[in-house]
Amino acid sequence: MYPAFLAVAVACGAPPYPAAMSLAMASHLMSSLTHYSSGNSPVFFNLGYCDMRTWWTAGLVTSLAQGAVWVLVGGAWWRVLGYWDAAPAAAALGA
Repeated sequence: MYPAFLAVAVACGAPPYPAAMSLAMASHLMSSLTHYSSGNSPVFFNLGYCDMRTWWTAGLVTSLAQGAVWVLVGGAWWRVLGYWDAAPAAAALGA
């Protein structure tokens, strides 16, 4: 699905490099979100390290915190590095 989502993002006017990196970071986040999301998660869950409610709560808190860091800090850093320019995105939105 990665190539399909990337193609749609670029076709909608997103810069290719930031779109590709954003999708890669989002896929990394999904590996800690649920008790069945990655290869080692079911093992940890079935060994009884924590119950399902704790796992999902920790996944939610982690995803919100990482999302905030990636959007706020990462977005500003990409602007500093020149990977992302807001002008083409604003033009694509008609602003």
